[in-house]
Amino acid sequence: MFQIIQILRRSTRPVTSAEIAQELEVSQRTVYRDIAELIAQRVPVRGEAGFGYILDDAFDMPPLMLTPDEIEAAVLGAQWVAGRGDPALANAARDLIAKITSVVPERLRPIIAHPAIGTRPITAPTPDRIDLAQTRLWIRDGRKIEINYLDQHGANTVRMIWPIILGFLDDTRMLAAWCELRQDFRHFRADRILAARFVDELYDSRPQTLRQRWKRDMEKRRNLEGKS
Repeated sequence: MFQIIQILRRSTRPVTSAEIAQELEVSQRTVYRDIAELIAQRVPVRGEAGFGYILDDAFDMPPLMLTPDEIEAAVLGAQWVAGRGDPALANAARDLIAKITSVVPERLRPIIAHPAIGTRPITAPTPDRIDLAQTRLWIRDGRKIEINYLDQHGANTVRMIWPIILGFLDDTRMLAAWCELRQDFRHFRADRILAARFVDELYDSRPQTLRQRWKRDMEKRRNLEGKS
């Protein structure tokens, strides 16, 4: 039943009993029985057979012990961020590993100290010319940033952008944003941003809404590229 709760917690849409049964490798009848038991225990699961189930956002549970697979997943992600993130994120990743180490039982600590998985070592990434920690804050707040940008042809332009999301690649970072100059979504390499001015002005959209528009635009472009 805890696994069912975890599946519902991580989903942003109704999850059918068939999907739950497939992931847990049980019958749908078992899923129906366990969901009925969860509801009887006052867990706020809503939905019905054939439609899918959702878990009320207000529902919370006390922290439970991590499984070995969950520990390895967290450590792998933290390793990647520690090697490729900006300094603030890299320190946060190392702190995360330390916190996980402090809460897991002694018998599970070798999984962290001597992981069976790892990320590919990289050389020092290209230096960024914009404060990525402040950029993340501006993304969360939905504020504008004015940048001087050097494109691949060497042209320097001044852009007022609405930052959406930072993408961390092996050797560089990309900032996706709505560009007021181009009136379209654009992607800017952090190492080509010559200067940045963090404007104390909210852009004319909710950050979540703008991010959804960007995702739809990216999907449309991928579909067009697939047809060409």
